[in-house]
Amino acid sequence: MMTLNLIYVIVVCVSLALTTMRLIKGPDTSNRAMALDVMTTASVALLVFFALFFGRRIYVDVGLVYAVLSFIGVLVIARFLERGIS
Repeated sequence: MMTLNLIYVIVVCVSLALTTMRLIKGPDTSNRAMALDVMTTASVALLVFFALFFGRRIYVDVGLVYAVLSFIGVLVIARFLERGIS
């Protein structure tokens, strides 16, 4: 079971690394916004995994708040890209 947990963490970390590269050299702003959204989703998955691994329920709460704030942030970015903030 420990090997499976390690594989999961490695896959999520590789996902974070690849989306960081997309965030840095994305061809346009919408690709960068999508990469940021994928990064926050992977981070929330990592927080939930840590909550299960360490037996701390507070990490799940932090992950939920982070997911909600990320969703609101993506909506703001999408609105800005569509017609500007006004």
